[in-house]
Amino acid sequence: MNFPFYIARRYLVAKKSQNVINIISLIAVTGVMVGTMALIIVLSVFNGFDRLVKSLFNSFDPDLKITAVEGKVFSPDSLPLEKLAKIPGILYISQVVEENALLKYGDKQYIATIKGVDSAYTSVSGINQMMYDGEFMLRHGDIPYAVVGQGIAYYMGIGVKLIDPIWIYVPRRTNVSLNDPTRAFQRKAVFAAGIFRIEQDFDSRYIFVPLDFAQEILEYRSEISALELKCSPSIPVDRIRKDVSSLLGKGFDVKDRYQQQEFFYKVMKSEKWAIYFILTFILIIASFNIVGSITMLILDKKKDIAVLSGMGASPGDIRQIFLLEGLLIAFTGALLGLIFGMLICLGQMHFGWITLPGSGSFVIDTYPVYMKITDFVLVFFTVLLIGYLAAWYPVRFITRRQLIEYSNL
Repeated sequence: MNFPFYIARRYLVAKKSQNVINIISLIAVTGVMVGTMALIIVLSVFNGFDRLVKSLFNSFDPDLKITAVEGKVFSPDSLPLEKLAKIPGILYISQVVEENALLKYGDKQYIATIKGVDSAYTSVSGINQMMYDGEFMLRHGDIPYAVVGQGIAYYMGIGVKLIDPIWIYVPRRTNVSLNDPTRAFQRKAVFAAGIFRIEQDFDSRYIFVPLDFAQEILEYRSEISALELKCSPSIPVDRIRKDVSSLLGKGFDVKDRYQQQEFFYKVMKSEKWAIYFILTFILIIASFNIVGSITMLILDKKKDIAVLSGMGASPGDIRQIFLLEGLLIAFTGALLGLIFGMLICLGQMHFGWITLPGSGSFVIDTYPVYMKITDFVLVFFTVLLIGYLAAWYPVRFITRRQLIEYSNL
């Protein structure tokens, strides 16, 4: 067994001549344990929210989205759709058109985005699995229907069992008469078949209607805003995106899910790193207990240092003993913190001990938790590094002169 490690381990568990040193060492281990536990719990909860929000976005955002570089709309006839469908990894292609419109239901008015989609849209997205009320049905026979976001439905008082239609108004693109303001808008009525709930921004913004219904009210012939693609999970999306971009050329922009919500994902990543550094700073403050513990231990063991020096231990060996002592304190605290943090996370995952405020207003009732092995490794080595630096600070003052003084005792 390594000699410095053996002595350091004995110092960790052995009773000191001053009981206060044992208390300080216990406080140091406890402080590191609590800090480590808090860090892993907070990171795991953040991972849970990150995973939840991404899953909600994934039910709305397609794997790939094709839009025109110039202009709001384009004709699907300008694309080689047959070649596009034959690209390996592409499962479904859906045509969509989006535009802002004024909704009127009873005496309530609301500015929303109408999204006209074709019959393949439910295969491209998971919107049909996010229904709050009713069903995702856009047409029954010749009758068009709409699926409304929960935020819009709540504000306007829309219900799937009510028989009043939703009136949709959009500015006319052609035949605009300045003398007759009523002819400045194109309007059509549609009935609500369902209400979806994904995320507040989507719920208070979108209303789904049939593609031909949207094209007619917008006075488009066949123009669309985008093509949305569903890709096979067995092929990397980035490879499919490059193949699609190569086929379509520079006139079209092809974005994956990360690029469609690039700002959001960057903010989420920045917030996680901010949380990590804030809690690491708290761990650094807690590590001052290690500084005090090692300092008191050096003073308490000066006779042992003299004996070890007399037995031939080098100054480097003695310094290594106390460095290892600090690492053992950090290792013990980190190990206990990770274990207790993991147990608390598992308990929250299975029993939902801590509930979210305003239960029932969100898609989940308890704080989500998702543990990553990379977080455990990162936290563990971060704590060890902090423990090493905390031990190195007092140990570096054990100079050769001090060792000589101890040897003369």
